[in-house]
Amino acid sequence: QVQLVESGGGLVQAGGSLRLSCAASGRTFSRLTAGWFRQAPGKDREFVAAIRWSINRSYYLPSVKGRFTISSDNAKSTVTLQMNNLKPEDTAVYYCAADPTWTTVAGEYHYWGQGAQVTVSS
Repeated sequence: QVQLVESGGGLVQAGGSLRLSCAASGRTFSRLTAGWFRQAPGKDREFVAAIRWSINRSYYLPSVKGRFTISSDNAKSTVTLQMNNLKPEDTAVYYCAADPTWTTVAGEYHYWGQGAQVTVSS
């Protein structure tokens, strides 16, 4: 079993930066896919980014590529989503997720964090 605890997020003006962290217990991200999703009010949960270090594979939503970056600590126990040049349309609750398989589909992830609010003002 994997437990994910998120931290970070908050309120920032457009063009600013925020960081989200996701700490795993039970397993590390060494052999898991780490994913980030977001859900804005009234909208479906949307894929943002995913990475799997064991196969050196990552993928970003085109609208965030170049602005958002996934990284981790050396132990692969905490994954970070660095968000730069934030835009009002990035406003949402952000969720980290983990799965033993490589996937970018929310419904296929087995483990989820509790969510963190990111609000970008114009």
